[in-house]
Amino acid sequence: MRDFREKIVHHGGFDGVTGSCHEWFYADNASIMVDCGLFQGDEAHEQDLNFHFDVSRIRAVVLTHGHIDHVGRLPWLIAAGFRGPIICTQPTAKLLPIILEDALQLQLPDQDVLVKRALERIIKQILGVAYNKPIQSGYSVSNDFQPPQIVLQNAGHILGSAYVEIAYRGKTTVFSGDLGPSDALMNPKPVSPLRADRLILESTYGDRQHQGRADRLAAFKQIILRSLEDGGPILIPAFSLGRTQELLASIEAIKIEAGLTQDYKEPWEGQRLPVILDSPLASRLTFAYRQLRPWWKDQIQHQNPFSFDSLATVQSHGEHLSIINHLKSTGRAAIVLSASGMCQGGRILNYLEAFLPRDNTDVVFAGYQAKGTLGRQLVDNVASSDRGYADTKRVDIRGNMVDVNARIYRLSGFSAHADQSELLEFVQGIPVAPSEIRLVHGSADARKQLGLKLKDYNVIG
Repeated sequence: MRDFREKIVHHGGFDGVTGSCHEWFYADNASIMVDCGLFQGDEAHEQDLNFHFDVSRIRAVVLTHGHIDHVGRLPWLIAAGFRGPIICTQPTAKLLPIILEDALQLQLPDQDVLVKRALERIIKQILGVAYNKPIQSGYSVSNDFQPPQIVLQNAGHILGSAYVEIAYRGKTTVFSGDLGPSDALMNPKPVSPLRADRLILESTYGDRQHQGRADRLAAFKQIILRSLEDGGPILIPAFSLGRTQELLASIEAIKIEAGLTQDYKEPWEGQRLPVILDSPLASRLTFAYRQLRPWWKDQIQHQNPFSFDSLATVQSHGEHLSIINHLKSTGRAAIVLSASGMCQGGRILNYLEAFLPRDNTDVVFAGYQAKGTLGRQLVDNVASSDRGYADTKRVDIRGNMVDVNARIYRLSGFSAHADQSELLEFVQGIPVAPSEIRLVHGSADARKQLGLKLKDYNVIG
């Protein structure tokens, strides 16, 4: 058999930020796919859900974590004929059916039977594995070599996130997935691999630094105190998995520090600053997080950040509308977390439509906003980081032009992604420098800026 030099084909997330999907070949017609995500924002307009290649060559899918831009096309891959294992960490195996059920219900409205069957098939193929436990997947293409060996290591991004090490024929390829920051509340800091001959590295924040944890909590606390003084809601477009749980734990800490513990003894209607989680998906995932305590960061094992009694969860659409009407009529202070995180749909649009025109509303963006999303439009047009008012005085929400008088804030320190310094530290922590680094999952400018910092390496992309 002729010598085959492994290759990587990127089906998404290479020259953009969403739709992560990377196919690693170890033979002419044998590959392992790392992630299988949906495109979002402007990137979604140019893509479809079909796979324009032969999926029979894929021997296994390895997931880095459960965010929809990394897993959302899985049902369509299975519909196209994939029957191999879906390898992920044990926490991701727990969270994945919840994420995919929600995605399928949006993609296939009023098709409950079809959604149920698709989920049943996916669950049968999920293989949850422990961190740092080598497994073999695929088949050997030569008697001289074992099948590829896969190891998942903690990436620190969200609960269950991993970077992927694939060892084959004496070489190791590492897919970073999404790497987390060094000071995340829930997740440990990622540790660099011992070996990475080739590194596929995310670059979401390759062009910037985050606020430190103390600074972002102080900034968030000031927003909360201002809201208590003049009323009005604090709206947080929620990424249901990871960011919401990190924010809830931070909000609890701020409320305690601000002397609002009396709220814990009152129903939400009687609280000075109620915290409202208006996202059925985020509520389900938060409950699942409680059950995944063994994977929490050691420093918070003694805490219980998701059980404070003042948290109000909203399930039905009727309850959702009642909350909006209550906040509109009373003008009271409240913190509302509601999906979606990039304001591309979901209940957050109703809140924005109702409260963006009011100058005592605060909108806090705590995560990346893809190009072409309403969230990106708002954060790109902030006139002053001190005042927070938006340059754009009107935005289009579902065909309605809505005045923007609210304060808009971007607290990047709450991002679940590593910043430029942390990405560099991850690379520099590899004992032997990679012979090649491919930058993925970032805007053109983010990739360029990170590439300049990595100028001593062989950087592609």
